[in-house]
Amino acid sequence: MAVRPGLWPALLGIVLAAWLRGSGAQQNATVANPVPGANPDLLPNFLVEPEDVYIVKNKPVLLVCKAVPATQIFFKCNGEWVRQVDHVIERSTDGSSGLPAMEVRINVSRQQVEKVFGLEEYWCQCVAWSSSGTTKSQKAYIRIAYLRKNFEQEPLAKEVSLEQGIVLPCRPPEGIPPAEVEWLRNEDLVDPSQDPNVYITREHSLVVRQARLADTANYTCVAKNIVARRRSASAAVIVYVDGSWSPWSKWSACGLDCTHWRSRECSDPAPRNGGEECQGADLDSRNCTSDLCVHTASGPEDVALYVGLVAVAVCLLLLLLVLILVYCRKKEGLDSDVADSSILTSGFQPVSIKPSKADNPHLLTIQPDLSTTTTTYQGSLCPRQDGPSPKFQLTNGHLLSPLSGGRHTLHHSSPTSEAEDFVSRLSTQNYFRSLPRGISNMAYGTFNFLGGRLMIPHTGVSLLIPPDAIPRGKIYEIYLTLHKPEDVRLPLAGCQTLLSPIVSCGPPGVLLTRPVILAMDHCGEPSPESWSLRLKKQSCEGSWEDVLHLGEEAPSQLYYCQLEAGTCYIFTEQLGRFALVGEALSVAAAKRLKLLLFAPVACTSLEYNIRVYCLQDTRDALKEVVQLEKQLGGQLIQEPRVLHLKDSYHNLRLSIHDVPSSLWKSKLLVSYQEIPFYHIWNGTQQYLHCTFTLERVSPSTSDLACKVWVWQVEGDGQSFNINFNITKDTRFTELLALESEGGVPALVGPSAFKIPFLIRQKIITSLDPPCSRGADWRTLAQKLHLDSHLSFFASKPSPTAMILNLWEARHFPNGNLSQLAAAVAGLGQPDGGLFTVSEAEC
Repeated sequence: MAVRPGLWPALLGIVLAAWLRGSGAQQNATVANPVPGANPDLLPNFLVEPEDVYIVKNKPVLLVCKAVPATQIFFKCNGEWVRQVDHVIERSTDGSSGLPAMEVRINVSRQQVEKVFGLEEYWCQCVAWSSSGTTKSQKAYIRIAYLRKNFEQEPLAKEVSLEQGIVLPCRPPEGIPPAEVEWLRNEDLVDPSQDPNVYITREHSLVVRQARLADTANYTCVAKNIVARRRSASAAVIVYVDGSWSPWSKWSACGLDCTHWRSRECSDPAPRNGGEECQGADLDSRNCTSDLCVHTASGPEDVALYVGLVAVAVCLLLLLLVLILVYCRKKEGLDSDVADSSILTSGFQPVSIKPSKADNPHLLTIQPDLSTTTTTYQGSLCPRQDGPSPKFQLTNGHLLSPLSGGRHTLHHSSPTSEAEDFVSRLSTQNYFRSLPRGISNMAYGTFNFLGGRLMIPHTGVSLLIPPDAIPRGKIYEIYLTLHKPEDVRLPLAGCQTLLSPIVSCGPPGVLLTRPVILAMDHCGEPSPESWSLRLKKQSCEGSWEDVLHLGEEAPSQLYYCQLEAGTCYIFTEQLGRFALVGEALSVAAAKRLKLLLFAPVACTSLEYNIRVYCLQDTRDALKEVVQLEKQLGGQLIQEPRVLHLKDSYHNLRLSIHDVPSSLWKSKLLVSYQEIPFYHIWNGTQQYLHCTFTLERVSPSTSDLACKVWVWQVEGDGQSFNINFNITKDTRFTELLALESEGGVPALVGPSAFKIPFLIRQKIITSLDPPCSRGADWRTLAQKLHLDSHLSFFASKPSPTAMILNLWEARHFPNGNLSQLAAAVAGLGQPDGGLFTVSEAEC
């Protein structure tokens, strides 16, 4: 049937409308829609179809489409027709068929793709018309190409023995298109086709089937796509050889002493690259069996000598037993019961009470509180799900045991035995089974309403128990414990990092009428823009909960924190296990690391090891390393430095330079060593360090001069200039002792506070009531730079008491009372009137 030419536009319009109604389904291949009755051979056929393409940076991409025969051709992207003005169309005639052909081009920009980014993928399709119908091309997907900076998993340094297998994992950064991975060995490309001993897995891990000495090198994983090329941190692989003995030589001729010998060498193979030396002796000797040697039997003189030695040994043993029995009997005499009636009337008197001296009228005398009675705390503690609620008994103190008839027995025992007894009693309770069994990181004491203080020396961890925090009439046995991170499972999510030690104070569940103050170090460089800081507390069931978000404290909360540079002071009305955790909000977030260099005090071999520790800048971490180095026989060889580690995912690198080759030889086979970023940032791994091994050319060499560099890639760094005599120089040994605080682990009563008790009460009475002239606790807080906490102080029954408690926690034991007196005097309160006590008041 012939169709008049004037009807073709209307017919094409009908066909186009029908196609639009049926184009809801997405097609990935060429689809033809013929007109009924038309010749299907004249449907458009695509000579060029649009293909998938990636947008790199901000460059637009070009899509091309060509069809024959074609009378119209247009692009459609994500279901919408592209504007006609955005098309570039060329008409031509196909040379082989003579049919009309059309070619169309469009540009797609990054902005167009980003409009639908995340909702669906951006696609475009070409549609061509002819007199026989329409044909749709395949869909072309346009994606924005990228390659993130950080590897999901980087290779780690390894030390492997000869012929052992090596697997270096690598998970490249996320990217579109997916990154291709290749490996570098000392910056040379690893080609598995040229080396059958290595291959790369589908997961991009590099595998060395059998390690060879030649495989000792720095390995780097490289990821690349059309956008960028990324390099992982290099992993130093050292292939070592353990030494093995050669066969024994033949026995030598029999000597004059009727012995002969044989020898062997540690050379089959010799140890290499730090491998272990051979175990055992390299020389063996024994008596000859040759007839040339004359063997004589032991005579009577030898027998007499042996009998005499045995008799002397028996006599010494008997004498030792007698001395032990005498000592034990004397000790039993000292342990006899001593009844003292004054104990019954003195109540709980934790400190010695001395009368006032005539030459010091301001010396306070605290009389015993006769209203205090000996009580037992039996509060409900941390119930477990599988059993009844346990009770924790608190008696009137482990030094006072009640006897029948109202008498008390005083026990004489050493502090060590008391501590062990205290820990053993706590360990019977369910909640305390996770406490450490040692006493070096624990303090404990018995306290009443007068309060006191617990401190773990050389750690910066302390617990202040203010006056009246314990109800009158109650006596509590309280402990303070510092945990090692590996002993307590603290789950950290995302970019969270542990910034403080994990500290327990208890027992949990005791009634407190005032907040106590827990002080501990932290290693963060806090700022609201860089960090989100949270106080975590472990529940009785073992899970960790966020109990405080710093900067968002509510005055009515049970917890409050005063954060200072290096130290945080936590107000809490509930005892338990706490830790300060930070989450980086930007790459500017940094935590302080303390760098320490140790080396042996005495060097008896040619080898000399320099250990570089990278610790969290807290006193408890420093104490652990100092104790470890004392056991290893190490000494500090440089003044400690502080390095700021940023949350940039870059590793920490360490290297040694300028070693005088005429005197020393470095055994480091690579240019630097690395500590992975996550090992440090997590904050739960102790003793992170690298060791540099040097070898003296001569045993007489004692002077060492070199440089040690420690730096974070694209971050902070420190350089140590080492120049000292390894046999004589000890000038840095005392630095660590000067940085640590000492003190008694437990102080009870007034001796635990700088401000005398009665003076404290007078200050509270004077400053708690509001004053129109501003001479009240608010102005005192401003003078002590604590005015950011006014709402918290105001929520407590005595704001002045809270301020004085925080002053005590911050300034013990070196606080200057004169400065506090000057601050009070500046309020219009005469400091002489507040800081003196009359004889009647005493």
